[in-house]
Amino acid sequence: MGLVEKAQIMDEAAIGRALIRIAHEILERNRGVEHLLLIGIRTRGVPLARRLAEQIQRIEGKTIPVGILDITLYRDDLSTIAEQPVVHETKLPGNINGKIVVLVDDVLFTGRTTRAAMDALVDFGRARQIQLAVLIDRGHRELPIRADYVGKNVPTSRREIVSVMLTETDGEDRVVIEEPIGPA
Repeated sequence: MGLVEKAQIMDEAAIGRALIRIAHEILERNRGVEHLLLIGIRTRGVPLARRLAEQIQRIEGKTIPVGILDITLYRDDLSTIAEQPVVHETKLPGNINGKIVVLVDDVLFTGRTTRAAMDALVDFGRARQIQLAVLIDRGHRELPIRADYVGKNVPTSRREIVSVMLTETDGEDRVVIEEPIGPA
């Protein structure tokens, strides 16, 4: 099945501005960086978490720990993805007990990825609080999950696909809406 690009909704500058705003919101809500960890959900949540940490360091002058969370084995659709799923390494920046963890992801859709990430995180300890930062919230929730920090709300149809491309993984920064070619 092919895809056709319907619209570009964010370019490199818009992504940069959204991340600066989210960094400020994280600092304001948490009154600084004490006890704060950023954990990117693999794949594109990881470079977004690193970029947020860089912005926070520019603003606050303090380094914030960044971790990587692989949720492969926590997904509720694991059997439909692959017979032999590829599991990547989770790297947390130390103990999460008593910390404020900001999970970072590229797109919030049904909420199932976030639920899997919270399930995975609980296996590593008891955070004081878990917050969620996403670049795009496209709606269509199946679970009662909402983001604390959103770069852009993008109303979409279920048929549409939101593709986030980042320099670190795709060679460019942009967000597009794509649509499958052919009958629904």
